Amino acid sequence: GNGSWAKKHHVLRTVGHHNGAITLKNISEAAFNMGVKIFSAYCFSTENWKRSKDEVDYLFSLPFEFFTKYLKKALKDDVKIIFSGDISALPEKTYQVCLDAMKQTENCKSHILNVCFNYGSHDEITKACKEIASDVKDNKISLDDINPQLIENHLYTKGLEPVDLLIRTSNEQRISNFLLWQISYAEIIFSKVLWPDFSKQDLVEAFEEFARRDRRFGGRKS
Repeated sequence: GNGSWAKKHHVLRTVGHHNGAITLKNISEAAFNMGVKIFSAYCFSTENWKRSKDEVDYLFSLPFEFFTKYLKKALKDDVKIIFSGDISALPEKTYQVCLDAMKQTENCKSHILNVCFNYGSHDEITKACKEIASDVKDNKISLDDINPQLIENHLYTKGLEPVDLLIRTSNEQRISNFLLWQISYAEIIFSKVLWPDFSKQDLVEAFEEFARRDRRFGGRKS
């Protein structure tokens, strides 16, 4: 909803992305303060390369600004920063900033901020299939070894818990190629609020709605 927010306020799309980054900082901190262990954010998709060069270049500059402002607070709050996606394909300066954020917070244990950057679920699952196929070809594993846990071990999110709650802002009724494997039993809330306007109160209301859901994971309660 960053672009829609910019259009609504008659400003450049880059302003929408800037304000969206501020919202990410504020909402992730609020979520951690309310007990959330893992917070994942979709910051740049594998499809976003199709956008204008100026917009893409600005999105690649955001990690400099975001981590300059956020890193000290992340360390203070014991937040480990990780990335899901092929960050090696990013411009070198952006890539190094991402590596530095991971390195500086690698020993933090209370919370995890999972930044999905140059991420797409189709790309992720394809990558996993290629790695597993290569292992079968090299006789490292057999076909009988392939199971859901093995596949998960080849995803970018290896070691993370499945998603409990997915919040889709800006009144869009789609998932947009985001964590398709990981959200198999997630509760989904579609919010009409554009992301730069998403507030702590909106987060609280989403959590309250989540608490009212009957989560059966394919089973039935007696």
